[in-house]
Amino acid sequence: MFRRTFIALTAAATIATGASAGGHSKDIVDTAVEAGSFTTLVAAVQAAGLVDVLKGDGPFTVFAPTDEAFAALPEGTIEALLGDIPALTAILTYHVVAGKVMAGDLSDGMMAATVNGASITIGTSGGVTVNGANVVAADIEASNGVIHVIDAVIIPK
Repeated sequence: MFRRTFIALTAAATIATGASAGGHSKDIVDTAVEAGSFTTLVAAVQAAGLVDVLKGDGPFTVFAPTDEAFAALPEGTIEALLGDIPALTAILTYHVVAGKVMAGDLSDGMMAATVNGASITIGTSGGVTVNGANVVAADIEASNGVIHVIDAVIIPK
């Protein structure tokens, strides 16, 4: 647990440094690529054809699972999703909210509509959560939105 938290916080520090260099000149995708701890997420975004969307004007709020979050999925899940682009797209867009939602804008029990049309539930009691996934780093600004790093992949119902 300590190792996972340390890695997530290190990744968040890397992202924050990259995003704030040059006054948030990097978009969400470039910020995630530069961090180096979102290779699975970036590969999935590329496979689903969502790179141009997430490089668009936005603003977007992305709840970004780390590589460790993807690795915690049951064996074979990532490979299966890469072979099922509609399912992959549904999961990835479930991690994105239209608009720039900062941590200070969140409240306990808040429901937020995702880009895929389903809602996520925000918790703020004892730390910020999104459908039970812990936000391990928040408010990482990019030129077209904000990233909140989460420790699990959230799956729509």
